[in-house]
Amino acid sequence: MMPGRERLSNKQRFVLLQLPAGKDRKGQQVLEQLKARVLEKESDFEILQTPLLVRNLAKGDVIAISPHSQDAYTLIQRSGNLAIRVFSKTSLDKLELLLTPEVEKLDGSLDLKTTRALSYSLHVNLGFAVIEALFDNVMASFADTVWYYGNVYDPQDGLTPLNWWDSFINQI
Repeated sequence: MMPGRERLSNKQRFVLLQLPAGKDRKGQQVLEQLKARVLEKESDFEILQTPLLVRNLAKGDVIAISPHSQDAYTLIQRSGNLAIRVFSKTSLDKLELLLTPEVEKLDGSLDLKTTRALSYSLHVNLGFAVIEALFDNVMASFADTVWYYGNVYDPQDGLTPLNWWDSFINQI
């Protein structure tokens, strides 16, 4: 087994990947553990949940990890899912009870939940306007709570659109 991976199930070929998610205030690398499915090529993995911290990935994306470095991955194929992350200074229980059913009505999913963070997946073909209206409307009455796309902007500058969705829009 390669470094940074723990087996969830030998039969199903699922693993937990430790992926780099940035640096903490002391400059130490932060890793996020994500469920993934091992693909035919042993170094390729399908991400099974939208990350909370790792940027530029969403549920269903396929990545390759070098057997020589657990600190880097290469994005091989996008799933078409948008990664949407919600963060709050307080508990998100009430918000989650309102937001998750609305996301599920659009065939999206809640992928990760902590006390103060949620990650969702929604397909880009729904359109940015629909998704933004949903999150803005539901979250309007929740102070100290924000949402962000996790895979729409360049992870380096946080501003430049990646435009990967051009190949997905209206292709389903």
